[in-house]
Amino acid sequence: MTRVKRGNVARKRRKKILKLAKGFKGSHSKLFRTAKQQVFKSLKYSYIGRKVKKRYYRRLWIVRINAAIRIHNINYSQFIYYLKQLNISLNRKMLAQLSIIDANSFNSIVKYIKTQY
Repeated sequence: MTRVKRGNVARKRRKKILKLAKGFKGSHSKLFRTAKQQVFKSLKYSYIGRKVKKRYYRRLWIVRINAAIRIHNINYSQFIYYLKQLNISLNRKMLAQLSIIDANSFNSIVKYIKTQY
């Protein structure tokens, strides 16, 4: 049986991992074994972080809407319920943006809801 030399393949694999580990501190970016462990850990955390970011922003939008609504003596859950009843299909992101950027239009939505209920 002929001898198989893996030098090229192994080097490419190691370089790929070390390239992903660029910017890590100390041996986490220099030594292959520790770099590999750290890269796997960082990829796992980045996957989790993408999910956490969505939760964080939804919480932020809810807080902003709630703060804007409390001025009009309505709480958040009632406001969302009334929106659904009246078939006003604005998502939380847009409602939060309206409450910050264009308060007049947000107030007109609230006034419309108050006249209906």
